[in-house]
Amino acid sequence: MAILLAFVILGIYLFRNTTPQQEAAGLERSTLAFITVISFLLGALCSGIAGYVGMWVSVRANVRVSSAARRSAREALQVATRAGGFSAIIVVGMAVIGVAVLYASFYVYLGVDKPNSMKLTELPLLLVGYGFGASFVALFAQLGGGIFTKAADVGADLVGKVEQGIPEDDPRNPAVIADLVGDNVGDCAARGADLFESIAAEVISAMILGGTMAKRCKIEDPSGFILFPLVVHSFDLIVSACGILSIRGTRDSSLMSPVEDPMAILQKGYSITIFLAVIAFAGSTRWLLYSDQAPTAWLHFALCGLVGIITAYLFVRITQYYTDYKYEPVRTLALSSCTGHGTNIIAGVSLGLESTALPVLVITVAIISAFWLGRTSGLVESDGTPTGGLFGTAVATMGMLSTAAYVLTMDMFGPIADNAGGIVEMSQQPESVREITDLLDAVGNTTKATTKGFAIGSAALASFLLFSAYMDEVSAYAHQPLTQVDIAIPEVFLGGLLGSMLIFLFSAWACSAVGRTAQEVVKEVRRQFIDRPGIMTYQEKPDYARCVAIVASASLREMIKPGALAVVSPIFIGVSFKILGQYTDQPLLGAKVVASMLMFATVSGILMALFLNTAGGAWDNAKKYIESGALGGKGSDAHKAAVTGDTVGDPFKDTAGPSLHVLIKMLATITLVMAPMFL
Repeated sequence: MAILLAFVILGIYLFRNTTPQQEAAGLERSTLAFITVISFLLGALCSGIAGYVGMWVSVRANVRVSSAARRSAREALQVATRAGGFSAIIVVGMAVIGVAVLYASFYVYLGVDKPNSMKLTELPLLLVGYGFGASFVALFAQLGGGIFTKAADVGADLVGKVEQGIPEDDPRNPAVIADLVGDNVGDCAARGADLFESIAAEVISAMILGGTMAKRCKIEDPSGFILFPLVVHSFDLIVSACGILSIRGTRDSSLMSPVEDPMAILQKGYSITIFLAVIAFAGSTRWLLYSDQAPTAWLHFALCGLVGIITAYLFVRITQYYTDYKYEPVRTLALSSCTGHGTNIIAGVSLGLESTALPVLVITVAIISAFWLGRTSGLVESDGTPTGGLFGTAVATMGMLSTAAYVLTMDMFGPIADNAGGIVEMSQQPESVREITDLLDAVGNTTKATTKGFAIGSAALASFLLFSAYMDEVSAYAHQPLTQVDIAIPEVFLGGLLGSMLIFLFSAWACSAVGRTAQEVVKEVRRQFIDRPGIMTYQEKPDYARCVAIVASASLREMIKPGALAVVSPIFIGVSFKILGQYTDQPLLGAKVVASMLMFATVSGILMALFLNTAGGAWDNAKKYIESGALGGKGSDAHKAAVTGDTVGDPFKDTAGPSLHVLIKMLATITLVMAPMFL
């Protein structure tokens, strides 16, 4: 599909208009077309590799974690964390190297800054294809992976736990292997591709805004403002590695029982990472963003980075509060299970809706603070107008993602611990070993939820940047300014309404895809228990391969419809309203409607993703809380109600919710790439 879309992009760029700057630099349409297509394919390839690396590491680490759990909880935690850290550092490193190699290649090939050639400040606009390619593959990885893992999980839980009363990850459950494979596909591969494209999109948008600001302020050497995002994420690799290595284990077999809270140990590592990130960020701003025109500007931008780092920390803590069973919201949700399945669902939905408030307030304060810090930096345009506000927001986004490798480590930790628990259960290890892996699994559920909160926060800030970059690009191609979008114009308002509708329709199709596939799994598991009664007494072996085949084929089939909706909708809306604008004498109507669609879709998508992610994570940990022995423990009526809540939350938190992070950014990157079609 990526290759097919590459041909479409090639055709569009061969017949598109060029900007005055590109014409002055002698950049031909064919050259621009091939540059964009190469960027798109490289972004798609790197995103796919990022996902594969996450899965490759996970399937090799989980057996090591289950072995370490036989000796001590601390060693199991160390092995799981370092395995997640290895893949996280590769993912972040690939994002940085990919953009850097493209930038350097185009710089040399186009002879940038030579007489009659492209200016350095224009070069980042050629990289937008890379971000689109990364988003395109990440969306399908997240959709397909989410459908695979949650269909298997729901099917295994409903028949295994509720109907047959067997434990989680019991080898007698025909869907157990599909469930364990799904953890790797949905959580490791998909999240690796997700954060890869987050970093790629953020780096490219920040480079575009840095170049635009440097040109407006007539800064002599703009390279520092353009290369700053790459330097920040290079430091991210170092500071995150220090945080990961701070988590040490022991092989002392006397520490069989968990003596420390794994979440506290991971939070300590995160605190070390944040402390080092603040120092590295301040040093980077002084090194690259110092300008004689505004000697204190670097300090303002350093404070913008601090705003971003604080925002990331607050997102992690807020999500932890709503999804960790040490806190009141999840315990209240678990208590509602005592009165039945219905009250559990009502409590979970209300918790998810409530959880959107604090993150939105944090995003609001972060964007306003960063914008005004940047605006008051002292950098001004030639006519004296203060500038730097948008770049300040870009720097805050970089600050938020300056610990991305450690946050991704905490996310990868979850499925590795989950699979280790499955291996321990299937190999019938002692109960003390299962207690350790259960504890790590519960912590892993919380870290996965916090990573999703972090991802949606970064998506919100990055989308704001990409929206601004889209307005700049439309202005450049249309040869007239587009600085604001008036939603009082009926067509523009309708574009916003269509953008909001897109989010709800996409989420519905993603959840229904899980539901349909889960029904197939449930029927197959029930059939095997009826046809092979010896499964329950260990006399017959379940047909694991059949369940794996069902979810694999269904996930590939079901992801096409919501994925196509995401790709086709902005193009169809933009072109349709462009034609309408030509008949009604409204120039730029197509571009304005797409801008409105992008704005409303981003706002709706952020709220929807926060609701889905938090509600799903809370339902999962309410179940874990009861399984730890509270409110009657495993097998009780409260536990069965909690399992129902968990199955409802599964497609929320692992399919629709995470896919929305990618969708928000992909809508922004696809409009950037396709902008000339709307003019």
